[in-house]
Amino acid sequence: MKISEILNKDSIVAKLESTHKNGVIKELSRAISQATDALPDDIAAVLMERETLGSTGIGGGIAIPHGKLDSVKSVTVGFGLSREGVEYDSLDNRLVHIFFLLLTPENSTGSHLKVLAQISKLLKKTQFKKGLRTAKSVDEIYEIIMEQNEEF
Repeated sequence: MKISEILNKDSIVAKLESTHKNGVIKELSRAISQATDALPDDIAAVLMERETLGSTGIGGGIAIPHGKLDSVKSVTVGFGLSREGVEYDSLDNRLVHIFFLLLTPENSTGSHLKVLAQISKLLKKTQFKKGLRTAKSVDEIYEIIMEQNEEF
């Protein structure tokens, strides 16, 4: 599975407005809902429920909120960028700037783990992260992500 198959340009937010976790989850949920059959409030609820198990802020300015929903028919990825950074209860207590959102069908078994691993691998690349952090538009973010598509 390639990221180009699961990332819709409409699911990218180039400038997140919120400065707190709950607001960012809502913004990202609204964006990714356009690429799924799920309602934004349902998406936000499942993501916040997952956050109660432990923060998806993995450190280094990155968070990967994720969840499973019955109304989601296939693995879907969204992206958000915060220029100022968001208080997100990250493992390293740093502000988060880069958000990859992952939604999977309730009955999916291992596909979400594979996608999480792929995203994590991408985010280990310094130039990739730097490119995303300095991107100015949805088109630019999409292009940066698609350039890495071949490596999956």
